[in-house]
Amino acid sequence: MKTTLLDRLAVCSWSLQPANPSQLIQQMQEIGLNRMQCALDPIRENPTLWGNLPDECAKAGIDIVSGMFGCVGEDYSTMDSIRRTGGIVPDSNWDENWKNIQAVAQIAKKMDLKLISFHAGFLPHDEKDPAYKVLLERLRLVADVFATNGIDLALETGQEGAETLNYFLEKLSRANVGVNFDPANMILYQKGNPIEALQILGPWLKQCHIKDATKTLVPGTWGEEMVAGMGEVDWPDFFQTLENLKFDGYLCIEREAGTQRVQDIRAARLFVEKLSKSDQGK
Repeated sequence: MKTTLLDRLAVCSWSLQPANPSQLIQQMQEIGLNRMQCALDPIRENPTLWGNLPDECAKAGIDIVSGMFGCVGEDYSTMDSIRRTGGIVPDSNWDENWKNIQAVAQIAKKMDLKLISFHAGFLPHDEKDPAYKVLLERLRLVADVFATNGIDLALETGQEGAETLNYFLEKLSRANVGVNFDPANMILYQKGNPIEALQILGPWLKQCHIKDATKTLVPGTWGEEMVAGMGEVDWPDFFQTLENLKFDGYLCIEREAGTQRVQDIRAARLFVEKLSKSDQGK
């Protein structure tokens, strides 16, 4: 049976900035969705507070469809700062990141998750750059520790162009690694047209984020993240492209700006519902 867009909509838990599991579940109920991509770092860092989240979600009828983890020392304040600090690229944080990642893999296995996403960091454009080989080696270690536990890994898109990422994934040569495609990130990082990027990365798709943005007017600075449907992503074309690619994975609504996350994510849900009904009426 073919799934619809609405059957695959989920919420990124970290977008809601919850103080505890109870608040997160209440927020999910206000949004009106029962599928979640779950941030795993809180469970690793504070198991006393967050360790019962999987059980609480199960009781509330919320399905955790995938996980996410972050890396130590990431600074998203500017384009330059995240280029220097993002993912598993910085040597100064690798040992701590590697320790955390192994712990996250065990948490994900215990939760019976089959997909985890994260930002690997900026890929060097020149294959001859020594950092290129280092990142390949580190990412193979990360991929293998998840593969051992039967888990796929999805790299977040946007920090490099689609063709660069496509080539890197070919070089990486790990069957369990693909992409979590975020159309807004292509705009925010000024890495090209999201639809063209989606077509290039189609064979690697494991999950998508529903996020929107407008491009910056000042090169080298961030664009502005927007509520889904209010930015520059061509959503009808985006969903049509996913259909053409026969992609049937989860679509997780992410909101990382603004002070009314529940309302904004609910608005995104309603926007996708409206688009879906419009499409069915054709």
